[in-house]
Amino acid sequence: MNEAINQSTSACLDVLTEVRGQVGFITLNRPKALNALSLEMIRALSACLTSWLDDSEIKAVGLRGTNKAGPFGALCAGGDIRFFHQAALAGDPVLEDFFTEEYALNHLIHRFPKPFITFMDGIVMGGGMGLCGHGAELSVARQGRKIRLVTERTKMAMPETQIGLFPDVGGGYFLSRCPGHVGEWLALTGELLGAADALAFGLGDAVVLVEKLQVAWDDLAELDLNDARSIDHWLAMYSVAVQADSLRPRVQIDQFFSLPSVTDIVHALEADDTPWAQHTAATLRKRSPLMLHVTLAQVRRARTLTLAQDLRMERNMVHHCFNPLHLERSALESETVEGIRALAVDKDHTPHWNPQRIEDITPEMVTPFFISPWTPESHPLRGLI
Repeated sequence: MNEAINQSTSACLDVLTEVRGQVGFITLNRPKALNALSLEMIRALSACLTSWLDDSEIKAVGLRGTNKAGPFGALCAGGDIRFFHQAALAGDPVLEDFFTEEYALNHLIHRFPKPFITFMDGIVMGGGMGLCGHGAELSVARQGRKIRLVTERTKMAMPETQIGLFPDVGGGYFLSRCPGHVGEWLALTGELLGAADALAFGLGDAVVLVEKLQVAWDDLAELDLNDARSIDHWLAMYSVAVQADSLRPRVQIDQFFSLPSVTDIVHALEADDTPWAQHTAATLRKRSPLMLHVTLAQVRRARTLTLAQDLRMERNMVHHCFNPLHLERSALESETVEGIRALAVDKDHTPHWNPQRIEDITPEMVTPFFISPWTPESHPLRGLI
């Protein structure tokens, strides 16, 4: 391994950065929290990537996480939901800053003009998915290649409906671009995916065995990135052939999750006596009824949006999640605060959703989530293109 040309630790000790060879390396270093993102980490990542953006010596970026045993093992479990809960109850305006800056970071990574290689080992959920570049959008000028590496222990999901939220960080964008109606299924259920699923659904690009992660990471520093073929050669050396196929029942997923509404989906699943349909219906009955309806609308709206447009839509949505004034509720009474309380604060796993039944959600409850509280000129993400 080359000696580090320049090694630094950002002001945030939970984000470690170094430059070796022609590659900037980033390690998320908050293992006790499974690298859940704090606002401090988001700011450190944004500052680092912005500084590398036009640095001609840095020609690619690698991103990984750590677990309690050392490097890799957990990329990122998402945003710091305990912080969300505390900030919402306290009326702390920094909560709004968190989502504005996180979504801007997602967009920065997506548009980053150099190869961006993410080691999606272990848990990759929620905000962790937002760090992976969202794949290719070839029409975007100056966008660099995104390489999303999964392993045999990858556990990928967008489980936000479990906490009364929706799959944000561009979830509408990348889930809506999964094949068929897989995006609706993943968004509503929060189903856990492994490596083969990730490849089959376009959420991962190649598989690297866990035992090869460290040497693959180190060898990035040896590449001559002036040669456009060098990354392909590196990938060929370290990735393994895995059939991009999923054992998931695709016919059933498309059959049920193409239906017009959440109510239609659940009723059809409950009328089907197969184990998969019954399990899926039971899962949906545990999620926030309101946010299931909001999430289905989100994914379907996002199919025609660019990432920048989707992130602005999601920024509107998350504001209403913590400020549900159209429901005549306070933050304390929001689905999101209640969902986090049940899962991560009191840990009783019995959220008191309001309304309690999927059948009781009306369009008047859902539509205001998509109305911006800002004018186009004052929107906090107005600068994204």
